[in-house]
Amino acid sequence: MSFKAIVQRIHLWTGLLLGAQVLLWMASGVIMSWFHLDLVRGETNAVKTTPPELEATAYASPGGVIAQMNGATSLELRTFQGRPVYEVKDVDGIALFNARTGDRLAPISEETARRVARNDYSGDAKIIKSALMTDPPHEYRRDKPVWRVDFDDSLHTRIYVSRLTGEVASRRNDIWRVYDFFWMLHIMDYGERTNFNNWFVKIASAAGLIFAISGMIIVVLRFRHGRYKNDVMLFAGTKPHKQKRAE
Repeated sequence: MSFKAIVQRIHLWTGLLLGAQVLLWMASGVIMSWFHLDLVRGETNAVKTTPPELEATAYASPGGVIAQMNGATSLELRTFQGRPVYEVKDVDGIALFNARTGDRLAPISEETARRVARNDYSGDAKIIKSALMTDPPHEYRRDKPVWRVDFDDSLHTRIYVSRLTGEVASRRNDIWRVYDFFWMLHIMDYGERTNFNNWFVKIASAAGLIFAISGMIIVVLRFRHGRYKNDVMLFAGTKPHKQKRAE
């Protein structure tokens, strides 16, 4: 087999390998461009709030709170549901404490989780159910267990509330699921859907490079054999020579 034939075959097979994925890249890109990220993330139904100012009052000793943890690494004073709390991180995770009394608040109860979700949601829809999930669906990819609160709106909004901190960990809806599916196709991570450096991407990028190089080699070989001679003459404004037909 000649060198030219080998290059053409490489070009053909890499083109076939890339063709389907390029179609998926284009299709997924078009679909994702239709949806605004605020809608995908559920932020269009999220209440826009600013944290209240902390009161200049007496707080429980941070040392007493730290003593209840297993090797505390940080402590933050913030507000939660209108009251000051200490959020403490240690080697095992995160815990909340009442900043005035020093009492531990976590894990968050179902009633509190529903209240957090209700306060975060700006629409008129009602909560239809809530549940503590130790194995949440793939749409939630953070720390677990977590509280999930479902609303009866047209997008089937789902708000995930952290059992440890009481904060809204994620907002999900039907638009997010559609977007996430095409996001998976776009980045070629069919598992966690977060890895931009997976082997599928590496193979596709390598195939694209081989396709481009082999294509350039084919063009050069055709130039050397006069394949594009008439085209070059037309581009240069010169009338191409007509080849005589062999008798």
